[in-house]
Amino acid sequence: MKYLKRRWKYFFLYLILFFSFNLYFIFLMRTSHISWLFYLDGLLAMLLFALGVFDYLSFWRMQKEVNLLKERGAILCQSFESDFENKDIAEHDVLILNEKLSAAFEQNCELSDFVAKWCHEFKIPLAAGLLIVEKIEDGEVRGAMREQLEKMNRQLNSMLLGAKLNSSLMDVKIRRVSLQDCVQASIRNYRFFLIQKKFSLRLELKPLIVYSDFSWLVYIIDQLISNAVKYAGSEPVLSIWSVQRPGETELWIEDNGDGIRKEDVRRIFEKGYVGSNYHNGAYKSTGMGLYLVSKIISRLEHQISVESEYGVFTRFCILFSV
Repeated sequence: MKYLKRRWKYFFLYLILFFSFNLYFIFLMRTSHISWLFYLDGLLAMLLFALGVFDYLSFWRMQKEVNLLKERGAILCQSFESDFENKDIAEHDVLILNEKLSAAFEQNCELSDFVAKWCHEFKIPLAAGLLIVEKIEDGEVRGAMREQLEKMNRQLNSMLLGAKLNSSLMDVKIRRVSLQDCVQASIRNYRFFLIQKKFSLRLELKPLIVYSDFSWLVYIIDQLISNAVKYAGSEPVLSIWSVQRPGETELWIEDNGDGIRKEDVRRIFEKGYVGSNYHNGAYKSTGMGLYLVSKIISRLEHQISVESEYGVFTRFCILFSV
């Protein structure tokens, strides 16, 4: 069908020439040898058929190559050595679009770099505020102020790493890291909220070494612990354990909080997805935390999966290849 749509003009032209030749032979040449006309028509029909078959095979091979290039995500007009119709226009448009894309990418990187530098600058007065708040004598006021400052600190760190993830500052250093050290660093980051929510910790971590980036792996664990804290129940429990199997290592993080509905489990790593129940309006979720986790996991070439039963538990597994 595609072939006929692209070649109908040529078929129409051949048909006009064929009838013109026949009319010329009959009315202008004034010969009684009509058999010659049939003979010539037969020769022309065979020639046109052969040309049509050759053209169709060429078209079929080109379509096969086009489909292959589409699967690879290649730019088609730059992939064909031979010229095709309006190739110069296509190449011009691709050049203009690439220039616009490069300019937009540079602007995005500049903005991300600015946000990252701003976060670093903001952390100085925030750290000072955390020190000053300890001098408040009223324990209730001190606790309330400390909670808000800690939330600001966690959100600031999340925004800083999110900005780095989408900018030229994204620096991944894969090396041997201890899973125990990563988990302990993350627990220290959230110790205030874990103590405040009266979490029971159950840690069964073996002295295992994985190949990853320490800072980014701690950030991933931070996000999973943050979700456990955010959606904790009345008697919260956070369980973290590691398992080593042939050729792979697993880190499991489980909480007994709100859980995730069955229809939401497969979509929790989508950008901006906050779930069907919105946690009953108790929390303002942006749907970015687990989305960033999935992007970082992909950059680190790890894998992450989730199991959950609504109202009972949520269990994440980070898989490291040995």
